[in-house]
Amino acid sequence: MPRALRVFLLILLTACSTTTTRLVQPYSAQPADKTAVIYVIRRKWHVDIGFAAADLQPPLAALRADFPQARYLSFGFGDRHYLLDKDRGFGGMLAALWPGPGLMLVTGLAITLQAAFEEGNVIEIPVTAAQAADAQAFIWKSLAANDGAIAPLLAGPYDGSLYYASSQQYSAVHTCNTWAAQTLHAAHLPVHSAGVEFAGQLWRQARRLGQSQGADPTRVDASPGRAPPHSPQLQGG
Repeated sequence: MPRALRVFLLILLTACSTTTTRLVQPYSAQPADKTAVIYVIRRKWHVDIGFAAADLQPPLAALRADFPQARYLSFGFGDRHYLLDKDRGFGGMLAALWPGPGLMLVTGLAITLQAAFEEGNVIEIPVTAAQAADAQAFIWKSLAANDGAIAPLLAGPYDGSLYYASSQQYSAVHTCNTWAAQTLHAAHLPVHSAGVEFAGQLWRQARRLGQSQGADPTRVDASPGRAPPHSPQLQGG
């Protein structure tokens, strides 16, 4: 197998659509109506979506019971076999390009997302409560029941994180970053997900959106704390 192809497969997997998504018009809400925030978090080649725990609405708010000390929750998507089977060789990378079961990683943080992931890696997008509810509804639908209920499969790769089964499939054209773009699109934000496989493709859209709505993507909170260490999930999702 040519080395160039191996490198491409590795980059695609470390970046983590089944549905073609057209550009939509954003809500025409006034700034005063935007009482919630959607956080876009870049972890190297992987993008997560975050919310303040207090902003979670039913049914996604039920996850607060699994993270009782968390002030913020971040949500990420990845390939289940690649992440759990720990096959990081060429065979595992190649298998992940074909549609297969996805996996959700939810991380609870007692400090702000800016403090955890560094100032330049978090974009805040002010939204209305209705927009936040629509994004959260998409995330909830991305979770799959485990023994009849939405419940953790097992502990995540570091303290404060849990894996959940996903109702969505992972593939070369539906990566972690595609999923994150679809989440923003579900909030009626002008974000497209078609052709988004890599973090940079989504990050450019989110950065423009955050700036256009008056958010400061580099604001950092002075709260003390230590960022979660990098993990195989973050680099393989």
